Amino acid sequence: MYIAAPTTGLLARKHRQSLTGPSASSRYAAEAINAYIAIRDQLAAEVEKVATPEKLNRLAIANDLVLACLKPARHPYEGQCLPESEAARERNRCESIRSKVSKLLPLVAGASWR
Repeated sequence: MYIAAPTTGLLARKHRQSLTGPSASSRYAAEAINAYIAIRDQLAAEVEKVATPEKLNRLAIANDLVLACLKPARHPYEGQCLPESEAARERNRCESIRSKVSKLLPLVAGASWR
């Protein structure tokens, strides 16, 4: 009868690392951050069409989430973030959106009470 060799060898470890290694988690984290950015951009496009207090509030929350995701990661999670050039560009966009929301919110809130 044939007995299978234990799977604790070098080949099994390399296979596990390829499935769960830093590159897989890095890709997953970057994809998640990019999904949050896409949602924020979609909400920003909706606000440009029709600005309501509710839509502005949703945009502000999504923007804050993206900004929180763009903070530099600490050890051992450095690989689970966007490259610094992309993160810096997105942080600038977050600040731009934040200033637009802060300017529009009083105008839209005042118009809805009339």
